[in-house]
Amino acid sequence: MENKDLAQKVKELRNRKGYSQEVLSEKTGLSLRTIQRIENGETEPRGDSLKRLAIVFEVSPDEIIDWTIQEDKSLLVVLNLSALAFLISPIFGILFPLIIWISKKDKIRHLNEIAKDLLNFQITWTIVFFVGYMFFIIGTILKFFHSFHSMTSFWTPTTLFVTLIFVGIMYLCNLTFIIVNSIRVNKGKMVYYSPKISFLKK
Repeated sequence: MENKDLAQKVKELRNRKGYSQEVLSEKTGLSLRTIQRIENGETEPRGDSLKRLAIVFEVSPDEIIDWTIQEDKSLLVVLNLSALAFLISPIFGILFPLIIWISKKDKIRHLNEIAKDLLNFQITWTIVFFVGYMFFIIGTILKFFHSFHSMTSFWTPTTLFVTLIFVGIMYLCNLTFIIVNSIRVNKGKMVYYSPKISFLKK
């Protein structure tokens, strides 16, 4: 594990406990400067220092320094491609990547960053899709009640055409991002999903 990954791990565990650096220093018996150096990626906890941190965080030492972290480009590609499940149902486009992320979280290098980018995009896409689709549905319902004497006015050719165009563009956009980013990951590059709302913070 690189120092920056270890530093982030210690910081995450400390924040999860709700401790400040000063409190962590008191509970572990390590100096505040040592805690700061660990979280700044300047040093790695070893031996007694590692054990003290593990006891306070209530985790095993291996969870702090995860010697089993792996490079698995194929899994990252599968993670991206799993979002293609949106073609069956938009919810599946969120659910399938989420399952992969949770099952392999903190075990595969770059998995967390890519999963969060992907999930933020899929959640944003799903919201926009349903909101846009509901606008068309509500609009046609209102139009139907306005001219209820004619059922043919409920779905006019124009309304149907615009709805199909909207759905087509949304699906094409999502499909393109998934394919392009799967190729990028396979080439060792980071993903780029945009626009998206950061529901899951990095």
